[in-house]
Amino acid sequence: MIDIGKYLKILRVAKKPDNEEFSKIAKITAAGMIGIGLIGVGISFVFGFI
Repeated sequence: MIDIGKYLKILRVAKKPDNEEFSKIAKITAAGMIGIGLIGVGISFVFGFI
């Protein structure tokens, strides 16, 4: 059976991030997505020339 009490405890402890923290998280996430995209494009170009 699912113990809902564990989930409620986590929700009570969790807090909403402030604007500065949210901005940092968004920038890091965007940089990671762009980095992974560039790696994918690079691999695509490499396999395109083979």
